[in-house]
Amino acid sequence: MAKTPKKPGAGSGNTSGRGQRDLTVKVKTARGRKMSSKLWLERQLNDPYVKRAKAEGYRGRAAYKIIELDDKFRFLVPGARVVDLGCAPGGWCQVAVARVNALGAKSGKAQGSVLGVDLQEVEPIAGAEIHQLDFMEDDADLKVKDWLGGGAEVVMSDMAASASGHKQTDHLRIIALCEAAAYFAFDVLEPGGTFVAKVLAGGAEGSLQQLLKQKFEKVQNVKPPASRSDSSEKFVVATGYKGRDEEARPEA
Repeated sequence: MAKTPKKPGAGSGNTSGRGQRDLTVKVKTARGRKMSSKLWLERQLNDPYVKRAKAEGYRGRAAYKIIELDDKFRFLVPGARVVDLGCAPGGWCQVAVARVNALGAKSGKAQGSVLGVDLQEVEPIAGAEIHQLDFMEDDADLKVKDWLGGGAEVVMSDMAASASGHKQTDHLRIIALCEAAAYFAFDVLEPGGTFVAKVLAGGAEGSLQQLLKQKFEKVQNVKPPASRSDSSEKFVVATGYKGRDEEARPEA
């Protein structure tokens, strides 16, 4: 008796994609919906990091950027005190809480702390202390150190300035924001600490790189796999903070 042929890929354990259905989600352009919105929605629906974040309980796909950076550089260690600037919606805080043992879940490991600040109100995160604060305020560093009970071992930022639609303008804005975050880090970091921040490639980041190289032992630029390939974003990871410059001493 003739055998019934299998459907392509059925029961064969084929993982190459040959003979399988195209599972890409397509979004129809509804009346009144801009093409840019349609493309964004399509990208979200088909983004494996978005799906993974929902499955694993993270507040956004950006959580995997800090996971991948920490896997490489190991700065979120048990016992570390961490400041997350512009922490909304909270994915980076969630990762930090687990890795620095902020909830004390890892017995025998030092218990760290995570402090998130943002201009907008952020939903509470177990193990993290969240404050609505403009980190550019004159006394913001003093408030943060008071809340932390001392200096921080890590200052991290996934902030981006509001997009204007003009590429060069957006680049300059995010570099300025990153520089402001760096100066904040100089005020709150303990010697040996780490600064991690998002920047956009575009040519104006040279002054920021020079500044960080003066203040840290090592400065590296990384584009983690979770960062979309069509994005110009990258992350600067500065390790080994040298500490604040000593006040100029008056001559005897």
